Amino acid sequence: MAAPSATASPSLSDSDAYKRAAAEAAAALVPDGARVGLGTGSTVAFLLDALANRGLELRCVATSPATESAARQLGLSLHDLDELGELDISIDGADQVDEDGWLVKGGGGAHTREKIVARAAERFVAIVSADKLVAALRPPIPIEVMAFGCHGTLAAIGQAQLRDGAPPSPDGNLIADYLGPVDDARTLAGRLAATAGVVEHGLFAPEMVSDVIIAGPTGVEHRRISPSANQSPTAARPEGAA
Repeated sequence: MAAPSATASPSLSDSDAYKRAAAEAAAALVPDGARVGLGTGSTVAFLLDALANRGLELRCVATSPATESAARQLGLSLHDLDELGELDISIDGADQVDEDGWLVKGGGGAHTREKIVARAAERFVAIVSADKLVAALRPPIPIEVMAFGCHGTLAAIGQAQLRDGAPPSPDGNLIADYLGPVDDARTLAGRLAATAGVVEHGLFAPEMVSDVIIAGPTGVEHRRISPSANQSPTAARPEGAA
């Protein structure tokens, strides 16, 4: 791993310092003039600062009202996804990252928009602190479901429940969690996607992910997963430190 970012403030917690280091490494990948997808969550908050500090001419798409508001306050230029069409790069956090490049996202309930934006980008980069690495994916797996017939939808999934006290998704749907086993992520992803009433789930397949940037006590590691996330039909294995 490379040395930790020198700009990480000692007043930050270790976790926040790692998030900032990963976010700054990802921001350095963004070229001037790029069309950029902006994810949602605490790690993305550091990304917004890092992008704004670079002073680039960017056109950005936000995956949640919270990200949009924060980005505008920092002077970033926000646009509708349909206005920009394809994106050059999208950057977002993740709740879990396994050894094959599968991600679990949706702790903040914006995973449907996050997946739409990730798929619109030529390059999707996940930024995480090292504690997000897992040997195998585990529950909960976030799910966005329609309010209409939601209890029937959850019963059809099995071992799923609405998230207590959770606000709706950015598009007004309900947020639930699948709490059962995750023995085969691809099979589970297919089953969730095929369940009527499920808008989207938080499993992101490796072929969607170009890069994972991981920051931890020993520095920053850059793993390449798929060379071109939304053009490669199969996932490449991680290459190790860059």
